[in-house]
Amino acid sequence: MSAHEHKPDSRLKQAEKIATHPEQYKVCEGCGSIVVTRAVTCPSCHAYMFDNTPVRVIAQAKELALRAANSVLASDLS
Repeated sequence: MSAHEHKPDSRLKQAEKIATHPEQYKVCEGCGSIVVTRAVTCPSCHAYMFDNTPVRVIAQAKELALRAANSVLASDLS
């Protein structure tokens, strides 16, 4: 298990940060991850199609904040 799974309130804080400045983020159409706008490909799935509309970014941030983390991180593999 990653350290992120033990801190649900940190996911809420991150979602609040994203919702406050949705123009700085975009949602990966491949896996649903939220990445910064300067990302060319998704670090999670390597997709290159994104939705950067504020409504979509905010909705995805809320959805991810309310569910348990299920991504495999590099720290999980070591």
